[in-house]
Amino acid sequence: MEPITLTSERLVLRPFEPSDAPAVYAACQDPDIPRWTNVPSPYTRDHAADFVGRICSEGWRDDMTYNFAAVTKDGGALVGAVGLVRLADLRGPERQAELGYWTAKEHRGRGYTAEAGRALVDWAFTELGVERMEWYAEAGNVGSRAVALKIGFRMEGTLRAKIPHEGTRRDAWIGSLLPSDWGLPSVAPYLPGPQA
Repeated sequence: MEPITLTSERLVLRPFEPSDAPAVYAACQDPDIPRWTNVPSPYTRDHAADFVGRICSEGWRDDMTYNFAAVTKDGGALVGAVGLVRLADLRGPERQAELGYWTAKEHRGRGYTAEAGRALVDWAFTELGVERMEWYAEAGNVGSRAVALKIGFRMEGTLRAKIPHEGTRRDAWIGSLLPSDWGLPSVAPYLPGPQA
């Protein structure tokens, strides 16, 4: 897929560029980012250059991962990263994707990540035909969970031993968001099962 740019009220979501490497490197020095995400630790300048120069472009080229730099409209400061990972072929019957994000420490608590996430989910539902969006984070990551709830995700429970982390397996919270949650149509109708 060719990379695209999205906008929200305060942000531009655009493909990462090589010039973003210093800002990505600086953001990922915050110990909370490698603690709660899968970025390497310690995070080096080479990791940042590889992410913006190779990993992001390969994801778009292979039509599997769509990473966006979330930057402010009023100055272009990097707020964070937001991306979609295809969980299944979007042209097939499953049409599922996963939303992920991290936020630079100095931009947390302003609603930027939820705003970026809503823009990305809207694009996924209306343009890509995603019929189930998933979010998961290590159990205990209350910041990520708060953002997911602001976006509209419904918490579904805990996945035991879902995340390998530094030689251990950690539980994960999982949530989902459906087009119908936002009043949008789906290709396949949703037939809820009985509630436990």
